[in-house]
Amino acid sequence: MTKQTDLGGSFTLPNTSLTLKRVGYGAMKLAGPQVWGPPPDVDGALALLREAVASGVNHIDTSDYYGPHVTNQLIKRALHPYPKELVIVTKVGARREADKSWQHALSRQELIDAVHDNLQNLGLDVLDVVNLRVGGMMAPSEGSIEEPLTVLAELKRQGLIRHLGVSNVSPRQLAEAQTISEIVCVQNMYNVASRNDDGFIDDLAKQGIAYVPFFPLGGFTPLQSSALDATAASLQSTPMQVALAWLLQRSPNILLIPGTSSVLHLRENLKAATLQLPPKIIADLNSIGTSPQQNASVPNSAASAG
Repeated sequence: MTKQTDLGGSFTLPNTSLTLKRVGYGAMKLAGPQVWGPPPDVDGALALLREAVASGVNHIDTSDYYGPHVTNQLIKRALHPYPKELVIVTKVGARREADKSWQHALSRQELIDAVHDNLQNLGLDVLDVVNLRVGGMMAPSEGSIEEPLTVLAELKRQGLIRHLGVSNVSPRQLAEAQTISEIVCVQNMYNVASRNDDGFIDDLAKQGIAYVPFFPLGGFTPLQSSALDATAASLQSTPMQVALAWLLQRSPNILLIPGTSSVLHLRENLKAATLQLPPKIIADLNSIGTSPQQNASVPNSAASAG
C-alpha cells in the first residue's frame, strides 16, 4: 500500500470548501514529447496518476490543450469516478496548432468550446476551478482581460464552473479580474531563480488567495545553480527537492504542481514536503534570484506551455 504523507500541509481556497494539499501534481508532462500526442508508456502514465492520488495528492493541474486532449483523457481513464476530495484545476486560453505551436484562444467561442472540451474529456458535469491563461511567452503582458474573463464568469453563473483563477497575470490584471468575479488562485511562473512575483505573492497571501507557481523546477530546462547543488548535497537530497522545499517555505499560500512522467521523480517531488531548510540555507538560496549568472533560462516553447 502506498504511504500517504502530509504534503506540506493544506490550503483552503478563499470562500470555498476546497482544501488542497500544498503539493499537488501537474499533468502536462503526461503527454508525449513537446506536450503532443500520447505518452510512450500509457500504462505507466495511468499508474503514475493512481500513485499520486494514493500518496495523498488531491490537487491535479491540467488542461485540454495538453496533448491536446491527452492528459485529460488519461486522468479520466486512471481516476474516474474521482475521489470526493480530489480537486481538478484546468485552464483555458490557448490552443495547439498542427505544427505543435501554442496560440492564444481567447475569443468567446474558443473559451466556451474549451470549457466544454475539458468537461467532456474529464468526464465531469462541472469544473472545480478554471484558470484563464493570458499574457506573453515568458511573463504577463499588460492589457485588459475583462472580455475573456467575463465569458468564464458567465459559464460560472451557468453552473459549468465552480471557481475561477487567472494565470500569467500582473497585479493590475488581477485587480481588474476581481471586479468581474472572485478569484481563488493565481498561477504564474516563479521559482528560486525567477523571482519577479515576490511582492505579488505577499499581497496575495494577505488576501488569502492561492499562488501556484508553474515551472517550479525551471520548466523543460531544469534549474542550474551551484548554490542549489551544494545545498542538496549537504542535505542528502536532490536539487529539485530543495527547490520545491524552498517554495513551500517561501509563503503559506504557495501550492505546488510539479510535473513528471516518472513514478520515481513523483516520489522524490512529494518527499520534498518533508524537507525543512534552515534559515542560513534559505538565505543562500534567496541570493540565486538576484544573480543573473544563475538565473535559469526557459525556452519559449516551454514557457508558453504553462
